[in-house]
Amino acid sequence: MARRRQIYEGKAKILYEGPEPGTLIQYFKDDATAFNAQKRGTISGKGVLNNRISEHIFTSLATIGVPTHFIRRLNMREQLIRQCEIVPIEVVIRNVAAGSLSKRLGIEEGTQLPRTIIEYYYKDDALGDPMIADEHIACFGWASQDEMNDIADMAIRVNDFMCGMFAAIGIRLVDFKLEFGRVWDGDYSRIILADEISPDGCRLWDMKSNEKLDKDRFRQDLGGEAEAYQEVARRLGLLREDDEFAVLDLDSHRKKRGK
Repeated sequence: MARRRQIYEGKAKILYEGPEPGTLIQYFKDDATAFNAQKRGTISGKGVLNNRISEHIFTSLATIGVPTHFIRRLNMREQLIRQCEIVPIEVVIRNVAAGSLSKRLGIEEGTQLPRTIIEYYYKDDALGDPMIADEHIACFGWASQDEMNDIADMAIRVNDFMCGMFAAIGIRLVDFKLEFGRVWDGDYSRIILADEISPDGCRLWDMKSNEKLDKDRFRQDLGGEAEAYQEVARRLGLLREDDEFAVLDLDSHRKKRGK
C-alpha cells in the first residue's frame, strides 16, 4: 500500500491527502492537550470515540440542512472529509457560564446565561488564540461580512439542534467550539462547518449531577476521562456494553491482568 502524504498535524488530528481531488482523510489521535498545549497527555481510545461522536453529530446536522465537510467514516479512527479553506476564527457558543467566561467576568460557573453568547477567537497557537471582535475580523479581512452572517446563523442553528439532542439524553450543553471553512465553486465560495464536534471541544454536564463528561476532566485533573467520553457515546446510542469500543484502555486492561 502506498504511503499517504501528510498534509497537516494538529493537537488532536492528522490530515492526509484524500483518495480523490478535493478530499482529505482526517485521523483522530488519542493525544490530549489543554491550556494552549501547555498540558499534554493521552486519553486512551479518545480518537476512536471522537471519530464516532463527530460522525454522528455531523450526519445529524446535515439532515437539517447544515452544510459540512464530512463525507463518511472510513474506519475506527478515520473519516473522509471535503477539503476546504479554514477560516482562521474559532467560534465559541456559550449557554452556561464556565471556563474563561467565568474567570473573565467573575460569573459563578454553572450560571445559566440570559441569552446565548457567541464569541470569536483568532486561531493562532503562538498568540494563545486571543479573543477578537467583528471589527478585527473586518479590518484584517479574515472573513467577509456575508461570511460572518452565515457563520453566526449556522452557529445558532447548530446550538439549537445540539441543545435539544443532548437534553434528550440527560446532558447539558454548556458551551462548545466550532470551526468553519470555505469551499469554492469557480469564483464563488460558501461557508461550511468543518473540524469536529466532540467532547474535546464541548462542555457537557450531566443534567442531574452536573458531572463533567468532557475534556475538563483532563484539564482539571479529575480523572475518568476515557469513561466520560464513553458515557457520551453510550448515551448517543453509539456504544453498547458488549461493543468492541467498551474496552478501549488496553494498557490499563493489561495492567489489571498483571501483564
